[in-house]
Amino acid sequence: MDPKGIKVLVADDEPDILEIVRYNLEAEGYEVFTASNGEEALTRARALKPDLVILDVMMPHRTGMDVCRNLRSDAAFHNTLILMLTALNDELSQVRGLEYGADDYVSKPVSPRVLVSRVNALLRRRVRPAEDTPLQFGELRIDPGQYSVQHRGQSIPLAKKEFELLYLLASRAGRVFLRNEILSQVWGADVIVGDRTIDVHIRKIRQKLGFDCIRTVKGVGYKFEL
Repeated sequence: MDPKGIKVLVADDEPDILEIVRYNLEAEGYEVFTASNGEEALTRARALKPDLVILDVMMPHRTGMDVCRNLRSDAAFHNTLILMLTALNDELSQVRGLEYGADDYVSKPVSPRVLVSRVNALLRRRVRPAEDTPLQFGELRIDPGQYSVQHRGQSIPLAKKEFELLYLLASRAGRVFLRNEILSQVWGADVIVGDRTIDVHIRKIRQKLGFDCIRTVKGVGYKFEL
């Protein structure tokens, strides 16, 4: 993956963290922009249309959670990657971030090496293979080319990882995917997330669709069934 031309917006109210993150990402070749509070982050994101937004959870004016939720409610940012910076072992913030549409999180204090690794991993998996074709199940259409889901002609906005998870299961309808298969194929070996991440995303998909097409196979995994 060539980082040239890839725009990253970093939002944090701690100047030292902004400088550390900016320095390390620019050293990788990314084009980095910064914001020092949530309101500025939202304004700059709308103006810049970055490929990736890194948000501190706790910021003045608007929290990182609020910025994440606002971006995900805008169709222009459905495919934008969002990474949250959370306090060490703050599981509640990590789960909430995923529920609001974040793709991953990194714990504070920030390790530059870990952060760069997570950013690289997320961006490597940004584009789906060209051979992926739309899937049609009655009135439900899942189109990987547009990252879009439609049911009865109505568009259903899903966050990027929610879409990839739904597409993975639907691409082999009826097949049971083990939890470690889902983690590997949707998040990749370079991204460290827990089993609860899958549960959060499955719940959000069900809520947004308004009907249940993903069946839980207790103690094993999940399968698409409609």
